[in-house]
Amino acid sequence: MSASLDSAAPHTSADVAVETGPDGLGELCVLMKLGEIVLKGSNRHLFERRLQNNIRTAAKGLGEMKISQRKGVIMLRMPGASDLEVAELGERMCNVMGIVWVHLVRRVPKDVDAVTAVSLRAMAERTGTFAVRARRRDKRFPLSSFEIATHLGSAVREAHPHLTVRLKKPDNTLFVEVDKDEVFVFTDGMPGQGGLPAGMSGRALVLMSGGIDSPVAAHRMIRRGLRVDFLHFSGMPFTGPESIYKAYSLVRQLDRFQGNSRLYVIPFGKAQQQIKNSGVERLQIVAQRRLMLKTAEALADTLGGAALVTGDALGQVSSQTLTNITALDDSVDLPILRPLIGMDKTEIMDQARKIGTLAISELPDEDCCTMLTPRQVETAAKIEDLRQIEKRLDAAELAEHLASTVQLHRPSYFGSEETG
Repeated sequence: MSASLDSAAPHTSADVAVETGPDGLGELCVLMKLGEIVLKGSNRHLFERRLQNNIRTAAKGLGEMKISQRKGVIMLRMPGASDLEVAELGERMCNVMGIVWVHLVRRVPKDVDAVTAVSLRAMAERTGTFAVRARRRDKRFPLSSFEIATHLGSAVREAHPHLTVRLKKPDNTLFVEVDKDEVFVFTDGMPGQGGLPAGMSGRALVLMSGGIDSPVAAHRMIRRGLRVDFLHFSGMPFTGPESIYKAYSLVRQLDRFQGNSRLYVIPFGKAQQQIKNSGVERLQIVAQRRLMLKTAEALADTLGGAALVTGDALGQVSSQTLTNITALDDSVDLPILRPLIGMDKTEIMDQARKIGTLAISELPDEDCCTMLTPRQVETAAKIEDLRQIEKRLDAAELAEHLASTVQLHRPSYFGSEETG
């Protein structure tokens, strides 16, 4: 076999720039595979540009980073960085929406000896069975994918006789991808978030309680390309700040998925007491939720939000019947997105556990939704009755006033918080 894997293609300046890394093992890089972005046709470049901006945001504070992209693949390099620093970069990329798989790869010159050496080192500590999966992305490459896999499989088997070949469902898989200017060698991958780049689908405002549902709803909407702001209604001045701390912690956890998150807090206790004192009885919960939505709409207008997002799931609690949900939709002009509408509580809790919000949501607190709650809740609220209540309360003016009392926090997962 030739000493060069690229005898058919001339070397470029990029070929020469491929570094061997410590011990000649190749430079450690982050290789990411994209999902549905590649299906976007003539608009794909807009999604890719947004994704690259989000990648830079997620990598903030890690040092110099270089991005290169070809269809369906993005590579990140940190020249001079340690393997630990590159590994941290890879972990952060697992939270960037739009990325399906994240691999830590060795970037190797297109030379048979270099590729073989790195492959043997990658498999040295492995046990059990193995297979080699080769992909020739650069079609100018003189060897076929089958020939690459055969050569490396034989080399690994000879150097590590404790490993045996199994092509179907092996314990270990060695991946080798021949790209335009280099070869990538790697063994494992970390699943990404998939979906679309955050911010590609517009902006929305999430009504963030301290419960399990609303953080999951927010995550699902970020995954569909929305950039979301968060609004929390606290029970102050009749409760302590515990619910605010909880909302802050939840937003900080979700900030991993979009960066630069904003949490708005509005004291809702006096407004809730005003609703209770108006004699609404069984309609109290639906009436206060309509006021929350009106307030959220007023705030969203100033933030450029095109929709509201809630954690409603059909039939989960008595206030979330189809009739009551219809009555809530009537309260505002903005669309209300309910990504959990068809999910049960077990499914929602599983998702909350995966995104790291469940433990926070289960912490005890007292928010505006748990205080001044009537014994019975109307399950079939009539829209006309609710409108009459709002006339007595002058709900439109009250919502504007509440929106003017908002306090801004910036819970950052990777940086410092600012308050405004």
